[in-house]
Amino acid sequence: MAAIRTLVAGQKYCVVQQFVDYDQQVHPVGETWVFEGTNFVPYEDGLTLHVLVYGVPQVYRFQWRPEEQAALIENFTDFVAAR
Repeated sequence: MAAIRTLVAGQKYCVVQQFVDYDQQVHPVGETWVFEGTNFVPYEDGLTLHVLVYGVPQVYRFQWRPEEQAALIENFTDFVAAR
């Protein structure tokens, strides 16, 4: 099971290791947000992370392919920690 799927809805998380999402958006150490949920799009191996940043809904996209963010998705709890 991918580590990203172990996140808990309503929980606040903090980035502890910088990462870059599918849209090339850098998520620096210290970035915090509240996790809302995920969506998976099988035909593109797309995984969308829905979060709240200062109460504003945001969407972070990933692609679950080895040449994209598969390693990040599978080890996501190495990159974020519950606050």
